[in-house]
Amino acid sequence: MSGIAAAIAVGLAALGAGVGNGLIVSRTVEGIARQPELRGALQTTMFIGVALVEALPIIAVVIAFMVM
Repeated sequence: MSGIAAAIAVGLAALGAGVGNGLIVSRTVEGIARQPELRGALQTTMFIGVALVEALPIIAVVIAFMVM
C-alpha cells in the first residue's frame, strides 16, 4: 500500500512541476514579447525559477523512497 502512496505523491509532484514550468516559461515569453530588450534578465530569472520548481519533484521522490 505504501508503494501506491509513493507513486501518487511522485505523480502529483511531477504534475505540479509541469504546470509550474509551463506558467514560468509562458510568462517569460510574454515578457520578452512585450520588452525584447530585457530578454537576458528575463531568461536568467526564468532559469532560476525553473530550477527551483524542478527541485520539488526530486525532493518528492526522495521522500517517497523514505516512506517505502
